[in-house]
Amino acid sequence: MLMPFVGNPRENMPKGLPFELSDYLQLIELTGRCIREGKPGFIEESLPSILNRLSISAENWLIITTEFRTQLHGAIGHEDVLSDYCEHQQIKRRQNLSHCNKLFA
Repeated sequence: MLMPFVGNPRENMPKGLPFELSDYLQLIELTGRCIREGKPGFIEESLPSILNRLSISAENWLIITTEFRTQLHGAIGHEDVLSDYCEHQQIKRRQNLSHCNKLFA
């Protein structure tokens, strides 16, 4: 499980990663853009940021990654993708639909 992002506290360091989620995502993004073309993890310079491409806010991404087991069960994603998945898997009920509509809005 991902540890919480606690920012940069000065005293009484809480348990967690000592930076903000946005800083971490920026680090991952920059790393992917520095990797040589054709190598795993490469991100083209012309592409928008990862979360922009996925249409997910940083706050919602943190909920998805830290609360997945307690808040969500089964497949998740945008409503149309979730519908396609359920149809393909012959699942009649789309679990998590209300949560997904909030998180992927």
